[in-house]
Amino acid sequence: MPEEIRANSPAVLMVDDEKKVADAYALRLEGVADVTLAYGGDEALALVDDGLVPDVVLLDRHMPDRSGDEVLATLRERDLSTRVVMVTAVDPGLGILDLPFDDYLCKPVERADLRAAVDQQCRVLAYELLGEYFEVAAKRAVVEAEFPADRLEDDEEFADLTERTRTLGERVSRLHPDADELLDTFAGIDREA
Repeated sequence: MPEEIRANSPAVLMVDDEKKVADAYALRLEGVADVTLAYGGDEALALVDDGLVPDVVLLDRHMPDRSGDEVLATLRERDLSTRVVMVTAVDPGLGILDLPFDDYLCKPVERADLRAAVDQQCRVLAYELLGEYFEVAAKRAVVEAEFPADRLEDDEEFADLTERTRTLGERVSRLHPDADELLDTFAGIDREA
């Protein structure tokens, strides 16, 4: 099992009401991930409301202010491009079949397993974002091929599409070690009429 994460400093949100536990898991990711700590569900959602977009959320299920299940549901309602791993001492039971998490780890979790789970989720997220990148980049390329540059330079919608293409490309490149090769395959397609 690899000890290192192949993504370039993935953004991880560690959510656990037990400060010592959250801090310990953050230490296990030190040097390979950019970890933000939240010591409860409300604090985690406040961070997201303030603009944090984590690549991976490591989420405890049993918390007094707001359960991990509630936080998970709220994150999914917000349609964030993030992966959620439940990291908990709560026995899963059949009730988990309806929960929209991406992985489930039972505490205690060893350093190698935690890193492997984060790495795996980063790669899955990179492929999901790659599909979105191809979609917006194709639209941008077609519009750019069809209209003169002076017509597009003041178009707000085109500017938004250009920015979305750029940010998606950067995020995919950060999350997937072979992203440049994958992105180059897209650039090689001629879309002009």
